[in-house]
Amino acid sequence: MPSSIFTSSYATAGFVIVVLCFFVAEVIGGKIIPWMRRRGATVQRRTAGLNTLLYVSWVAVFGVSIPFAANGIALLPDWVYYVGIGFMLAGIAFRQWAIAVLGRYFSGVIGVQKEQKVVESGPYRLIRHPSYTGVLIFLVGMGLAVQSWAVVLIDVVIFGIFYGYRMFVEERVLVRELGQSYVEYMERTKRVIPYIV
Repeated sequence: MPSSIFTSSYATAGFVIVVLCFFVAEVIGGKIIPWMRRRGATVQRRTAGLNTLLYVSWVAVFGVSIPFAANGIALLPDWVYYVGIGFMLAGIAFRQWAIAVLGRYFSGVIGVQKEQKVVESGPYRLIRHPSYTGVLIFLVGMGLAVQSWAVVLIDVVIFGIFYGYRMFVEERVLVRELGQSYVEYMERTKRVIPYIV
């Protein structure tokens, strides 16, 4: 028996709308607004090419989620759908908050701007990559929304591989460019989950 997103038009519409909200928020909050804030800023270092890996990760996420949900693999109860939608919305909100706090320093590519400082306010007090935490919350929510614990697990593994590698590269650049202040910040914080990892 397939997930309710394939048997209920309301569930399907809700899921699609929330996924679209994520990508609209990415374009507006993650691309347009940061670009407007950065105008005129000089980027010292930039590591491009990693975005392709992230696009591949999203193809993998949807490539796994939809077939699992359509075939009712590792199915969870219908009410879990609503929990999943809540997680997805929370992930969007958390990611956009992290992007807003980082301000003009946020960029889709890995780069350090001239005179950039370590940001330690908002969610950055406890974790170094809260925008990725938002993605993780969203992905867990997506697995719950399609009502498959297997999708939750696979989404987390995909996140760990692709985003984990990006965080590794990102932190190497930040240590090289920001120096001891970022090293000390790393010692006080975790990457994506406060006090854990």
